Amino acid sequence: MRLSESMRGWRWWQGSAGVFRAGVGVLLLGLSLAQSVPPQGACPTAVAQQSLTQPKYEDTEEQDAGAGFMAALVQSFLHTVQPNPFPEDLILKLYHESQKVQFNQELLKEILVYQVGFLVCVAIGVLYIVLMPIVGLFLACCRCCGNCGGKMYQKQTSSINCRRRTLYWSAFVTTIIIFAGNICMFRSNETLNVSVDQSTVELNKTIDNVRTFLTSVPQQIDYVVNVSYKTVQEVTENLDDIGLQLGTKIQERFTGTLDPALRSVRLLHQVTQDTSVQLKTLNSSLVELQSSVDDLQANTTAVKNKISQTLSNSDCIGCDTLKPELEKLTLDISITVPSLSEFQSAVDEVIKTNLGSKIKEVEYYFNSIPQKVTNETKEVVQSSKQQLSEIETQISKVTNDIPLTALTDVNRTLNQVQGDISRVTPVIDKAEHIRWGVCVALCCLVLLVVACNLLGLFLGPVGLTPKSDPRERSCTANCAGTFLMMGAGFSFLFSWLFMIAVLLLFLLGGNVYTLLCKPWSDGKLLQFIDTQGLIPRLDIGQKLGLESNITISDIYSDCEKNQPLWSTLHLYELVNLGDLLNVSKYTEEIQQHFENTDITLSTFTFLTTDVKNQLSSFSAKAKNVDFTSVTQQMNNISSINLNTTADKLDRLAATQTNNAIRGELQNEAMNLRRIQINIETNIFPQVEKLNSTTESLRSIAENINGTVGEVLSNVGAAQDFLDTNTTQIVKTESREFLDCQLSYFIAYADWANLTITQQVGRCGPVAEAVDSGEIILCSHIVESLNAFWFSLGWCMIFFIPSIIFSIKLAKYYRKMKYSDVYDNHIIMNHIPRAQMRIT
Repeated sequence: MRLSESMRGWRWWQGSAGVFRAGVGVLLLGLSLAQSVPPQGACPTAVAQQSLTQPKYEDTEEQDAGAGFMAALVQSFLHTVQPNPFPEDLILKLYHESQKVQFNQELLKEILVYQVGFLVCVAIGVLYIVLMPIVGLFLACCRCCGNCGGKMYQKQTSSINCRRRTLYWSAFVTTIIIFAGNICMFRSNETLNVSVDQSTVELNKTIDNVRTFLTSVPQQIDYVVNVSYKTVQEVTENLDDIGLQLGTKIQERFTGTLDPALRSVRLLHQVTQDTSVQLKTLNSSLVELQSSVDDLQANTTAVKNKISQTLSNSDCIGCDTLKPELEKLTLDISITVPSLSEFQSAVDEVIKTNLGSKIKEVEYYFNSIPQKVTNETKEVVQSSKQQLSEIETQISKVTNDIPLTALTDVNRTLNQVQGDISRVTPVIDKAEHIRWGVCVALCCLVLLVVACNLLGLFLGPVGLTPKSDPRERSCTANCAGTFLMMGAGFSFLFSWLFMIAVLLLFLLGGNVYTLLCKPWSDGKLLQFIDTQGLIPRLDIGQKLGLESNITISDIYSDCEKNQPLWSTLHLYELVNLGDLLNVSKYTEEIQQHFENTDITLSTFTFLTTDVKNQLSSFSAKAKNVDFTSVTQQMNNISSINLNTTADKLDRLAATQTNNAIRGELQNEAMNLRRIQINIETNIFPQVEKLNSTTESLRSIAENINGTVGEVLSNVGAAQDFLDTNTTQIVKTESREFLDCQLSYFIAYADWANLTITQQVGRCGPVAEAVDSGEIILCSHIVESLNAFWFSLGWCMIFFIPSIIFSIKLAKYYRKMKYSDVYDNHIIMNHIPRAQMRIT
């Protein structure tokens, strides 16, 4: 059979299995694609490919409230100081001006205008730094001269207690505020220390995750390619097993029609064998019975002759009455079966046809189909397997179209960065330890001021007697005043130095937040980095050989959604996956390669016309056998009873007076009984056996007509089916086998398409790495740093009212050198009233 007619009109599935190009031809196996008879067998489903297993990543640091406990307050302050948006244009101008020799003064003005909020804060800080020591110096000199409260004299007034209480609570509230700021200093310093210590660990985790991602991408692509090898191997195994797979399918199509025909022929074959056996049994039984009957007939005739002689004797009294009975005494029986010989000859003719050999021929024809398919497709299978080996070579080149070397370069860079981090980590740890110690010292100095104030505020009320003479105040009260003056002195001594630290940290942390962290969190920083020409050779699209440009913002946005590299890096511009997975353009080549392959099943005649005629004759002659006459003859034999005649002879002998005659009659009666016993012991069992054989043969003969009719009907249907459908079945099952093999590649192509475009290289770890960097630098380190200088500045601002309230309050507790007593008693002198004298 030519298997090329229907190939021209059949359209293959578009966009699948195309990576394998000419190898798809292996699937066709030179088989036709018939259209008329639908395939019956189900194609074994290819093993469903598993989804890609995404790599396991280490858990990285997440943003928490520990580092940013003051973030909202500090950020609100920084937003007030710097309300301007991210200065993209200004930074670009500064970048371009940095490459020039002469600096542009206009650009400097723009920078100062943009940083005006920071400049104002710097001016205030510088003013604080300059004035605080000067004021402290002048105040000390003034107090040494006895002025500015330096004179140990306190005027006693009626409002002195109210003023003392007011100053006390003002100083107390101010100290508590400073103490709160000092607590924030300690906490932010500790948080900053923890953040810096953990930053290297978190950075290494982040780099490891990115490295794991970069390593997994080639592995995932290799996995996809390796699965194609498994698909090729599976099709190769199917090619090696084509005889069994395709041949079995053809056999299954024949089974529905051939099985009933074979069953009916096997049944007829068994019936003819059984009939032949039964006929032989019947013939032998008839011969045996006839021989026994003939022997009994001779004995009976001899006895009959003797009885006749005795009855003819003149001395026999009343013997004439028994002579009619003597005429009935005979066994002259001839057993015949009408038409049995014709039936026997018909059975013999059917047996000569050797239905068993016909059955074996059909079974051999049926069982040889797989081997026939194997032999017919041997050459095309061999050539197809050669193409499969070429496919494997071609598949190994698929990875060349994907720029995996770029990932290797990035991985190498990450290794260098991680090595640099390992080298500078000891230096960072040492510097951080020094920073932590310095900041702890600053916190402790602020705490010293707080402690002095609190001791003064505690000891003052405890040791003070309000109505006592200021010169006689207790040592406890005097210590309270001393502690308050110490707190003020320490404030003057250290505050300007602290403000220098605040100013430097403010400029550093504030600008890092406004120029780096804030635009980083809202995405403006990545958009700024995407500015063309800002970073040389950052054109990602050009490096990858793409027609379109890819920005870092686009990559981050896609990776934030955990998109695959196929869409993130626009790999569809490099690899035409639709073209690679398209097999329609190879069908003509496939057709030319396999169109001359034939699978031919030889024609087969189940039963010849002569055999069918013999079967019909066999059926007709089986109906003509008259088994009823045989049964009647058997019944006649079974009805023989010589004992009746013997009994009559005994009664006749009893009436005889002649002893000789009586003896002869009694002996003859005994002889008849012996013959009857012989009949019952020999003839009757043979008759019964013959009856059984006859009944079996009758039952078989009655069913022969239906059996032969079923055979002729089933064989005719099977012969018609084979004559008209064999070619079409081979075509149909060939197409089914072809579709089955193609479905493996279609399933792989669908899976590969889906995997490459939606699962390979999900770049969520890249976005997580960017977010992790932002959390480590901004949310932890910068926010902790800003919280520290904000807390320290908070304390420095409240040092001013603390100094004022402490110095003023100290005079109410310290011992005075000069006394001033306030007396609220008024002495009333009696003035005599003037009297008028009248004369």
